[in-house]
Amino acid sequence: MTALQNGIDAVWQRIQGYFGSEPFAVLFELAVIWVVVYLIVRFLKGTRGARVVWGVALIMIVGTLTLRIFPGGSETLERLNFLYTNVLAFISFVLVIVFQPELRRALVRIGEGGWFSKIGLRRARVVEELVASVDYLSRNKIGGLVAIERQVGLKGIVEAGTRLDADVSRQLLNTLFWPGSALHDMGVVIRGDRIVAAGVQFPLAEGNDMAQELGSRHRAAVGLSNEADALVIVVSEETGKISVAERGRLTRGLSVSGLHRVLSEGMTKVELDDRPVEDVSDPAEEPAEPKATKEKDSA
Repeated sequence: MTALQNGIDAVWQRIQGYFGSEPFAVLFELAVIWVVVYLIVRFLKGTRGARVVWGVALIMIVGTLTLRIFPGGSETLERLNFLYTNVLAFISFVLVIVFQPELRRALVRIGEGGWFSKIGLRRARVVEELVASVDYLSRNKIGGLVAIERQVGLKGIVEAGTRLDADVSRQLLNTLFWPGSALHDMGVVIRGDRIVAAGVQFPLAEGNDMAQELGSRHRAAVGLSNEADALVIVVSEETGKISVAERGRLTRGLSVSGLHRVLSEGMTKVELDDRPVEDVSDPAEEPAEPKATKEKDSA
């Protein structure tokens, strides 16, 4: 027990020695290591290599702690130290083979450059698709209610809706809100650049502060924006007017260009996962919709 305590004390003294001699250099190195590890984990998130990384990290942590803290360390556990050192070299070679697709994809992206510009292109694509759909709904006086998830998650209300996992597209949004469809009365939730749920019931705003002519969609938009930082878009079925609710405030009568500006600013707070970028569709292209008789509601 005393030898184990001595091993722990030796490790602690070494750590103190690092920070005592060159604290700023050590902090800088730790920050660089943390950033590199974070980028690697984020890049591999959702791929087959993610679990391999965690397995290798666990082996390295257990092996290092065993050899450094165990009484006698590498001198007493000479054979284990030999195996540990050589296994790490072998694992490094194996990782290159296991992560060949991921490494190729990473090198291609580095060669292409502009990671942040790609994120910007994906956000721009979502904005263009949303604006095109809202423009169509507004001109045809079709009610719509769309919430864009930002920092505060909307998992609680999404679970009560119909789960989807689809790219944001004007065709799909127009179909979801088309009068007579099973999901047209409720709201749609967008997370990143994916439509994650439709037919979602948003919490209604309480109190009498809202104008009497506003219907349930507007109250739902304000209600949700009061409980989360989501950006909520509303299209009135009665007038075709476009409104946006944010942090409990409802901005009414937006033009298409005004909506584009609001969404472009609001989408900067939306996190996107690691997925390929697709070409932005031309907003002038609109899907042909069949003529149908719409049932009016209170929105």
